[in-house]
Amino acid sequence: MTMLKVLFGVFLCLSSVVLGQYDDGHLQVHFENLSSNEISDPEEATPTPCKSTELTKWDKLFSMLENSQMRENILLQYVDEIIKVELQSIRDEMHQFVANFAGTCTNAIDSASTRITSQLEGKLMQIAERIGDTNTVHQSQHYKVLEQLLVASQDTAYRLSKIESAWQNGAEAKSLHSELKQQDVSVYTGLEKVMDSMAYDLQKTRAELQLSQKWVAQHFLPSGCEVALLFPMRSRKIFASVNPAASMTLDSFTACIWSKVTDALNKTVLFSYGTKRNPYEIQLSLSQQSAVLSVGGDTYSTVASNAATVGEWAHFCGTWSSNEGNASLWVNGELAATSTGVAEGHPIPDGGILQLGQEKNGCCVGGFDEKLAFSGKLTGFNIWDKVLDKEQIAHLAKGEGSCSTRGNVVGWGVTEILPHGGAQYIH
Repeated sequence: MTMLKVLFGVFLCLSSVVLGQYDDGHLQVHFENLSSNEISDPEEATPTPCKSTELTKWDKLFSMLENSQMRENILLQYVDEIIKVELQSIRDEMHQFVANFAGTCTNAIDSASTRITSQLEGKLMQIAERIGDTNTVHQSQHYKVLEQLLVASQDTAYRLSKIESAWQNGAEAKSLHSELKQQDVSVYTGLEKVMDSMAYDLQKTRAELQLSQKWVAQHFLPSGCEVALLFPMRSRKIFASVNPAASMTLDSFTACIWSKVTDALNKTVLFSYGTKRNPYEIQLSLSQQSAVLSVGGDTYSTVASNAATVGEWAHFCGTWSSNEGNASLWVNGELAATSTGVAEGHPIPDGGILQLGQEKNGCCVGGFDEKLAFSGKLTGFNIWDKVLDKEQIAHLAKGEGSCSTRGNVVGWGVTEILPHGGAQYIH
């Protein structure tokens, strides 16, 4: 662009110089005598061969204009060549620049990609470590909550005993105050306020303890039980089969189980044992809120009312002896119902099918009934070939190692119990 400007300026200067030599003072045209200004006929002009013809001012002017036009054409051609050369030079420089820049850009992109990839891998490793640390922290927090709950329960028991003793002391003070009523009325008023405050604290503490116990019962397994069987819904395909460790030929037995039912219908089976001849040899079921123990068939049943609450753990034990036909049903370690003459003299035969959460109609013919299926959680299933006493049954329901005491016919945690159709073990 700078070269073009210079050339254009030179052209303007040359044009001004040429035109300046023929200003109004030098170039005069006389219009008075038109004949003198006419171009003469070539025939009249007969110059001598040896003399040069004198150029007129018009000839000079035309000659200089032609020279000026020629110079202008030369300048334009020269400018065009310079522009072409400059453009070619610029184009070569641009190609070289692009080639150099492309290589540098490619190297920079590769370097940046490598650096970003390494950074992403580092971030992913950090996130994985944080997730592992978070899981560890959550597990430790879970144990801490349990420890805090245990400490809170112990503290609550201590506070209850302290409040009860204070209440007794307050009652004694109140009787003493009745004797001294006339001496100091203000003391009586103060003691009455203290007693009211203590009574309020006692009621509040008991309510907190009940809420804590209810929360623990809903979210944790019974004491000493590490696993449970989950039956997610009522289904004719969901059950658990039990392979007893000893013969099921029984003249007496004790069968115990922990149950947390989701919903109980008119008949919801906890466990059942049956043969081809009699599918109802032993059966423990729920009927709404009642527990039912059947031995030798549906006609021999022992019923305990108000035994089950939906969504809460309950411990059931059924005992039976063939000698006198005595049957008992225990709920949460307490005797809830007894019956006599239940399948008296009838031995329980071996070779049947024992299963949890369902009964087999006719044992091997037919199939399961969805309406009889159990939904909820079961744990601590044990069977003994004898009748346990009340102390042993109370320990199973209220002791620390409820699931660690195992039966000699079926022992929870050692006897093979296989879930089917969606039932599964949970912790």
